[in-house]
Amino acid sequence: MTAENKIPAEGHPLPKGDTAGHIETHGVDFIPPSERHGKPRDLFALWATPNISSYLMIISGAVLVAIGLELWQAVAVTIVGGLFAFVTGTVAITGPKSGTPSQVVMRAMYGVRGNRVAIAVNGWFVSVCYIAIGWSAAAYTGFALVEVAGVEATTPVKVVVILVIALLTVLLAVYGQATISKLYGPLSIALAVAFLSVGAFVFLGADYGFRQPEPLTGLALWSTALAGVTLIASLPLSYTISSDFARYLPEDTSPVAVAVYTALGSLIPAAIICSIGIFAAGTVDMTDPEIGLQSFGPGWLHLIFLVAVIVGVMSNNTLTTYSAGLALQAVGVPVSRAVAVVITGVIAVLMTMYAVLVQDFLTAVSNMLALMVTLVGPIMSVYMTDIIMRRNNYDGLELSDESPTSKYWFTGGVNIAGAVAVLAAMFLALLCAYAPAINFVGPIAGALDGLDLSLPVGMITAAVLYVVLYRTLYGAPEVSR
Repeated sequence: MTAENKIPAEGHPLPKGDTAGHIETHGVDFIPPSERHGKPRDLFALWATPNISSYLMIISGAVLVAIGLELWQAVAVTIVGGLFAFVTGTVAITGPKSGTPSQVVMRAMYGVRGNRVAIAVNGWFVSVCYIAIGWSAAAYTGFALVEVAGVEATTPVKVVVILVIALLTVLLAVYGQATISKLYGPLSIALAVAFLSVGAFVFLGADYGFRQPEPLTGLALWSTALAGVTLIASLPLSYTISSDFARYLPEDTSPVAVAVYTALGSLIPAAIICSIGIFAAGTVDMTDPEIGLQSFGPGWLHLIFLVAVIVGVMSNNTLTTYSAGLALQAVGVPVSRAVAVVITGVIAVLMTMYAVLVQDFLTAVSNMLALMVTLVGPIMSVYMTDIIMRRNNYDGLELSDESPTSKYWFTGGVNIAGAVAVLAAMFLALLCAYAPAINFVGPIAGALDGLDLSLPVGMITAAVLYVVLYRTLYGAPEVSR
């Protein structure tokens, strides 16, 4: 938040709980016009901070080379997959218009009751899984850091590292959006310096003459490239929560500006960081990225990198934990936003302990991401389609009405069009999915020699079904107040 935006246009000071350094008082409730503030450009730093330091993107870049793509092919795949950040940006425009988070806006797509189920699965459970994956990555980095400091990473030490990382993340999420926005501006600059310094050494020492021992051609190349796009796209497509961080903006804020700043804040840093993993994998063994990257720079730079990875994962998980708290409220759990965040954090810590101390981390990541796009793709597609159908006309007060008289009650509290569109599209996407990491091959993917069409099939099917079913069951949606 910039200095000139401390006071809303109406001239009323912001509530104390909605300023930096104080615990945010709002949850899934409607943000009144008198409390709207900020500029769309504020969203760039908020989204850039977790993406400029995304350890998962470095790993993803290395994976693209490991599965057989040449360096330039991997970069192209990264850009194409990263363009799905504009889907995240488009979803964000519902925040200023409605004054509510995504978890409430989605009542227009699934109905009051149906949305509780959708949010419980995609908004909360999936978020908790991503939090656990992020904390697992940060924990392994933390273990390396304590060993550099001369402390053996015994099980008790590992537990302490996980708890410290989780506690700081949850604490910032409890304080809420104003504090997050205040910190993420300077934090994005610091993390950018750290990661771009590592990137500079990688790009200077990279082997630009790298060639795959057995170059891919024909169908094998297209299958691998599409799998790579699906991998990269799965990350921005998981952010159905983007309106959560735009809902404090004034209603008349330019939707184009909101979409572009959100998308570019995600796309630009992620593409750069993913490229670091790509060019590093063409030069050294990136099976263990931390060890692989050590060979590119001096020891002090590696220490900075380890700290930056931990801080970066925490900044990413702060956004996810914040939104997961809102999701828990939207499901109907009768607690405050801060308490919902703490409950989410406790469960995510337990999952992290299991992923780190019991199951192999890389296996956990593969199991999580391999088929995630079959769920998040259709959900994002329905969200985008609904925005277009309604021309982004969402009334936050009407969306907040959970009674049977609500205009979003639909059929017994369920928007049958949204529910059927997502479930049918997810089923077809699974038939087209190819996930060798967990030995899953859909029959359509198998018939096509491993060509994974789950992303386009899932999204296109969901959009078409939603339009047809909605108009058939409920007619054309209202597009004006």
